[in-house]
Amino acid sequence: MSGLPDIDFARPWLLVLLPLALLPLLRRRRDSLGFSSLAFLPRDGLGRAAGALWRTLAVATMLATVLAIASPGRPETQVVRTGRGAEIVLLIDRSRSMDDRMLPDDWRTIDPLRLPQQVWSRGPVKSQMARDLLSRFAGQRAADRFAVMFFSSNPLPVVPFTQHGEVIQAGITAGGVGRGLSDTNVGHALLAAIDEFEQRAYTGSRIILLVSDGGAQLDAPTRRRITAGLLRNRVGLYFLYLRSFNGKTLDATGPEAEAVPEIALHRYFQTLTTPYRAYQAEVPEDIAQAVADVGREQNLPLDYAEQIPRRDFGRACSALAALGCALLLACRLLMLPALSAPVLGRQTGLRPR
Repeated sequence: MSGLPDIDFARPWLLVLLPLALLPLLRRRRDSLGFSSLAFLPRDGLGRAAGALWRTLAVATMLATVLAIASPGRPETQVVRTGRGAEIVLLIDRSRSMDDRMLPDDWRTIDPLRLPQQVWSRGPVKSQMARDLLSRFAGQRAADRFAVMFFSSNPLPVVPFTQHGEVIQAGITAGGVGRGLSDTNVGHALLAAIDEFEQRAYTGSRIILLVSDGGAQLDAPTRRRITAGLLRNRVGLYFLYLRSFNGKTLDATGPEAEAVPEIALHRYFQTLTTPYRAYQAEVPEDIAQAVADVGREQNLPLDYAEQIPRRDFGRACSALAALGCALLLACRLLMLPALSAPVLGRQTGLRPR
């Protein structure tokens, strides 16, 4: 019995109607014909078989009808599966600077004196370009679990960890509503992203994909909390840095470079004991290459629990009940000539002996 699937009922109280299925087994007075003697009548094997079939079909039809309205089904379950992918938090900067533009694709062929005007008029918007590529990235990784979070002065959680692609896409698209705020608090956002992994069973590769065009000078307590959180939850960090026009590069050196927030943030990330990769993007192709690299690297075995929704058998029972009613009607139409024979006999004055 343990191998049988579990069955539940959406309306179990309706099962009290099941005894009604026994009604076709009861004899009715009109089912009997009076004869003075039955000795001369041959055995009607076909009639007995037809009667048994009729009653069996009627019982089965009534059983199917009661079960249909009680709505049986297999309960919702969780199935642990093993795939290849990662648990990824998309941590996307939504500050006002992300509404600036990147270099156009052909910037190397543009006169340097005209380049600022060309960037302002033809360059793709950083936030829009990042959302488009992240949306494509998420759409290509059906085995991953994604969480989406935006940030400016405070983190803005949008989607908790899920595998539902349409929810992830809607969360990414939501970042394009309105304009960004002026402040950027990367430290607070990273701590909120790390909290997404707290109280979750470790099942495989975990990363935070930080997409931003700026940085921050993090104080010592914040650095310790970020370092400890990444290590405790075994989370890798990818920093996709969208470099602004004429902005500093992450590999810049010299005393003045230490004062640049994004360079200071990059230098701190390099001291982490957990995996860290940085990508610097100046044109859309750089973002696409960085996202592709993340996709290739984060493709490890991953255990995950898949939620199997309740399977309803009510429609199948309704279909069986409808089929039973159709068969009963067909049998009734075929039996009408036989049922009308005694009546015709009485009308002509014939009497059985």
